[in-house]
Amino acid sequence: MRSLPFSEMVEINPWVKLEKGKEYPFISMGVVEPNRRYVSEAEHRIYNGGGAKFLAGDILFARITPCLENGKIAQYKPEGISTAFGSTEFFIFRSYPSISDPGYIYYLAKSDLIRKPAEKSMSGASGRQRADLSSIKNLKVPAPPLPTQRKITAILSAYDDLIENNIRRIKILEEMAQALYREWFVHFRFPGHEKARLIDSPLGKIPEGWEVKELKDVCHLIMGQSPKSKYYNTDKLGLPFHQGVTDFGNRFPNKRFYCSIKGRIADKGDILFSVRAPVGRINIANTKMVIGRGLCAIRHKAGFQWYTFHVLKEVFNEEDIIGGGTIFKSVTKKDMERINLLTPTESLAHQFEHVVEPLEKQIDNLTQKNTTLCRTRDLLLPKLISGELDVSELDIAIPEED
Repeated sequence: MRSLPFSEMVEINPWVKLEKGKEYPFISMGVVEPNRRYVSEAEHRIYNGGGAKFLAGDILFARITPCLENGKIAQYKPEGISTAFGSTEFFIFRSYPSISDPGYIYYLAKSDLIRKPAEKSMSGASGRQRADLSSIKNLKVPAPPLPTQRKITAILSAYDDLIENNIRRIKILEEMAQALYREWFVHFRFPGHEKARLIDSPLGKIPEGWEVKELKDVCHLIMGQSPKSKYYNTDKLGLPFHQGVTDFGNRFPNKRFYCSIKGRIADKGDILFSVRAPVGRINIANTKMVIGRGLCAIRHKAGFQWYTFHVLKEVFNEEDIIGGGTIFKSVTKKDMERINLLTPTESLAHQFEHVVEPLEKQIDNLTQKNTTLCRTRDLLLPKLISGELDVSELDIAIPEED
């Protein structure tokens, strides 16, 4: 297979005309999600100079730790204006129309051929290390004919399309569960609410028979504690280890580091609550794991775990805000213990768990399917890119170009 320097396959940080003082779509690093091919505008900002600039179809490649290691790489697919700008921490790659396919470049950027040299080149202050562009510009990369590139894109895109469809289904299910929580426990339109009388409480008016309790009175809390770094590894020795939110996913954390000794343990199903900035970010432990000082594990004493999950999501819908709107960059165990939790009657809590659990199980199943799809796609990717799996003669339907 023919090879070319990467800089001959793509334009790197290509020129884009933006007018100062004009509003454009803006892509922050936070909206780029690993394992999602496309990113669209989440907000608009006034352009005042600087930042990464790009067009529809361009690839956004995170150059800063830990975003690069976490695979924050995406292709810009606008919903409106095709010209946009974003975080200064992106490299931008644009395909040459007669040489490279945008989708192929996206998958090439995700492959170890590009990512690993970029990771190895990182330098700078701890926690703010950046990749060196020169480490990838002259790398020799596979450059199959355009029809073959498009076939490779079509195969890998089929997996990403299924993943994206599952993500949309997960979002709908999550919204259904949270909407039900709000209907019953925020607007107090729960079954039998017509006969309920409202009484005063520290959280305002609540139905009679309900209580406001401190988190420590209804939940077990385990504050994380970080073992010495010499026990950390990426060889899957011991249990998965999470220091904080670095590897948080949309719902479950991604396993990247392990710890060879047992420390503070979160069990499967525990709510993982960030106690360091960003305070209040939430995930669910999908296996037993060691937690570091940036996390607290929460488990309801009576087993009302889904209720607790949704009430915490509601209370901490804005990060770093805790207790009456006070801004915190970190919280202690005492801060956590004193969080006021609305506690409905036991029968209503049971009823909520009964209704919501099937939705949560569907979310779990779809998440596991996506994990399998991602794993299969990631196994195929290097074999297709390298030509080990030759698709040049296969009759594959090629979708329209991005």
